[in-house]
This record gives sequence, structure tokens and C-alpha cells, in this order.
Amino acid sequence: MTDNPTAAVDQLRVVADDLTGAEIRALLAAHHAEMADTTPASSMHALDLTALRDPAVTVWSAWSGDDLVGCGALKELDPEHAEIKSMRTAGGHTGRGVAAAVLAHLVAAARERGYRRLSLETGAEDFFAPARRLYLRHGFAECGPFGSYDADPLSRYFTLALDPS
Repeated sequence: MTDNPTAAVDQLRVVADDLTGAEIRALLAAHHAEMADTTPASSMHALDLTALRDPAVTVWSAWSGDDLVGCGALKELDPEHAEIKSMRTAGGHTGRGVAAAVLAHLVAAARERGYRRLSLETGAEDFFAPARRLYLRHGFAECGPFGSYDADPLSRYFTLALDPS
């Protein structure tokens, strides 16, 4: 990986992932473990590998050269509404625009699929403040629980209305 932060984003390749590679499996396992360590089980909504293989879910991995630098997923809730899941930047790659690039890819994919709304759940704790700032910077607005979520003081919900392409 180059020391130039801009190069990481300029050369970023985001591809649909079948979840068979060791790198993506390790990144998602680390994500799931950190969420379990950060959030009580009753408020943790991170999907494990089995749930990410659901046909309603598409996972993308983000690569800079041969380095896995991040990932994100879309889960179809209904034909007009999808949810962002498993947003993660690999250790050592934070602060370089990876999350913003993956988020832009997910929003573009949601538009291409004809979704009219894109939503997500993230934590309310300080640990999740950077994620909340990212979503707000990219046009998401805070909303109430959606889909199968219930009101939870440890969760924050965001949504973005999409214009179909």
C-alpha cells in the first residue's frame, strides 16, 4: 500500500465478492467481532458470513492493488428499499477515503437497481461517531427504525431518498 492517501482512493477497485477469499472472510470476521465487543448482543445487527450469503444481499470488496482495504453490502428489504450492511475499512486504511468510496459505490448500485430508498442502522455510542458523520456528509438523514428494527437507544437509523437512474 502506498503512503499517499489519495492514491488509495484513486486506484480503488470495488468488485462484487463471493465471500470465498481468505482476505474478505478475515475482514468480515474482524468486523463482526469488533461489533460484538462494542455493542451488547441485543443491539448488535452485524451480519455474519452465513447471513451475508443470503440471495437478498450483495457484498462488494474494495481493493487497492492487491490489498483489501474495505467492504460494504446492500440487503434488499423490498423492491424499492435496500439497507447498507457490513461497511468496514481495513485496519491501516482509515482516513484515506475508502469508506466514502465504498459508500458512493453502494449508493450508485442501489440507484442502478431501482431502489427508491436506502437506509442503514449504526450504533449510537461514541465509537460509531465517524460512521454517523460519514452518512450525514453523504446526504443521509436520521430517521426512525425501518424494516424489522425496533427502537433502541443504542442504535441510530439513517435514510437517503434515491432518484432512479
